[in-house]
Amino acid sequence: MNWASYLDGLSNLFDKGGATLWAILFASILLWILIVERYLAHMRQLPDFRDRLRQEFLAQRAMLNEMLVFRRIQALTNDLRAEAAKNTGALNALTTILPLLGLLGTVSGMIKVFDVITVFGTGNTRGMASGISEALVTTMAGLFTALSGLYFVSNLEHRAEEMARKFEAELFEGE
Repeated sequence: MNWASYLDGLSNLFDKGGATLWAILFASILLWILIVERYLAHMRQLPDFRDRLRQEFLAQRAMLNEMLVFRRIQALTNDLRAEAAKNTGALNALTTILPLLGLLGTVSGMIKVFDVITVFGTGNTRGMASGISEALVTTMAGLFTALSGLYFVSNLEHRAEEMARKFEAELFEGE
């Protein structure tokens, strides 16, 4: 497939999907930018952050009594958990918004169908097909992008929690 036919097909798809499909595209791009940023942070930034927190704890350990050690470990673990889970709220919001945008496109497409029926009756199948096409394309796009992002968001949340648990156990064992 050459680029010209690919771009023509993409243009056709966005013509069928209407303005709502552009909103879904924008939300999807934002979703994937945040997902990639979080995975990069988990690979590059969080290990250094974790090491800094561990060094901070080890430097303070001798000056703390037993009760303060427990509280300090909890505070450092919460700091790591918060840093590891950064942007997951935005990711969860986007995975919730995407199917709703698809539903908005469905409603918009069905309104177009009813407008065609109102003006031309049921005899204008081409006009009705355009509205039905918009409804189906936006529904598919919203659901597909939300479902594909949902796995990665869940995986990132699991990684953040697992990292915090291991860090907490490591600090307790190192006492």
